[in-house]
Amino acid sequence: MLLSSLLEDLQYTCLNGSTDAEIKGVAYDSRDVEPGSLFVCIRGTVKDGNTFAGEALKRGAAALVSEEFLPVPEEIPLIRVENARKALARISAAWFGYPARKLILVGVTGTKGKTTTAWMVRAILEQGGYKTGLLGTVSCITGKREFHSENTTPESWMIHQCFAEMAEAGMRCAVMEVSSQALKQYRVEGISFDYGIFTNIEADHIGPGEHRDFQEYLECKKKLLAQCRVGIVNRDDPHFQEITEGRNCVLETFGFSEKADLRAEHLKLISAPGRLGISFQTRGLLELTAELEMPGRFSVYNALGAMAAARHLGVTKSAMRQALKKVRVRGRAELLTLPSGAALVIDYAHNAMSLKNILTALREYRPKRLICLFGCGGNRDRNRRFEMGEVSGNCADLTVITSDNPRDEEPQAIIEDIKGGIRKTRGACVEIASRREAVAWAVHQGEPGDIIVLAGKGHEDYQIIRGKKYPMDERIMIREILEEDRMRAPEQ
Repeated sequence: MLLSSLLEDLQYTCLNGSTDAEIKGVAYDSRDVEPGSLFVCIRGTVKDGNTFAGEALKRGAAALVSEEFLPVPEEIPLIRVENARKALARISAAWFGYPARKLILVGVTGTKGKTTTAWMVRAILEQGGYKTGLLGTVSCITGKREFHSENTTPESWMIHQCFAEMAEAGMRCAVMEVSSQALKQYRVEGISFDYGIFTNIEADHIGPGEHRDFQEYLECKKKLLAQCRVGIVNRDDPHFQEITEGRNCVLETFGFSEKADLRAEHLKLISAPGRLGISFQTRGLLELTAELEMPGRFSVYNALGAMAAARHLGVTKSAMRQALKKVRVRGRAELLTLPSGAALVIDYAHNAMSLKNILTALREYRPKRLICLFGCGGNRDRNRRFEMGEVSGNCADLTVITSDNPRDEEPQAIIEDIKGGIRKTRGACVEIASRREAVAWAVHQGEPGDIIVLAGKGHEDYQIIRGKKYPMDERIMIREILEEDRMRAPEQ
């Protein structure tokens, strides 16, 4: 492909060489450069791609895109752009033949609920006869492959590669989680979403390498509403007015409020051995009765957002009901039943807001005891530890403090911070630094009627300690613990 064709959707200046150069690939990591590649010099939070321009040329790069002047041989095209990340997104779209234009796109953003809402949208559309791809935290599904992305929203080059695979596989729709970092770093630059779902917002992802304050976080999230045709927003969110201010899309709302265009009412908890669910009725834009095999009002919010989007594609009420009844999301209020009769819930809750939501929701099922096991990530904002400790101390009968991903910090130091939050409450706690030992202890504590929450890891199948990833899947861990119990039983 000619360089000029890749640049057709960009404003740029050619400082060197010619745009008639033939390009055989696109790369933004110098290690991926092959002879004939176009290398885009993007600035990351840790490394600056401009410092790897020389390495890219040694590997055979045929052209460079940068925000600054770089010394290059006179025959090598040097394309100067205002923003290299924006350029990468538009170049990637061109390289893959603008695949986003061949799909009906649904984007989902918000502090919590993105993953579950995206899976619900996909489940409903698939039930309604639409082959649908998915890009998100738990999994990326393109019709050609299924894989786990390192980020909630992949880098722009991978997004368009996945869109191309979806279109090739005959998919009509694509659902993707759109993180605040993806919006901040222009990973979805140039993409027009047909429907944008905004689940909610609360202070999170604020700190070094993320967002400087809540206002920046909010402004980044709001960008989705500037890139979609129809914006579907939680009417009950305290920041609703700020979220929708300055929007240029058609607005629809969902929630429990009478002001919501699609609202839920008559909620009824469903509780039985192996089941924690909820049923509800909808009014407004859509009227039906639905049932979820997952707990809590927050699950109903997620379902409303998904239903609001699917409604536009003519999915029948029957298909919606069937899809919502059977949808399950790995690591999101994922329910297991222990031999003791206790219910065990694996959930990704890794901040105070999400932890409070899951614990409050489960408390409504009137468990004999609500036991919460969690830790906090190292190399992250310490305030999160105090806040989560305080939430668990207030909401759970017993807190088991353990490790999450300690990264470069000492697990015990993180535990002490969490305890600082719990000390503000009357909540009881125990501390067990080893997550496996902590999970085993909690499992063995379980009695009929108890609900045990393993919070923080969710879908993750690893633990990061001192910069190294170690395999750790809580589902496998629990199976091993129960098998060890079974093997020991005859000896007792």
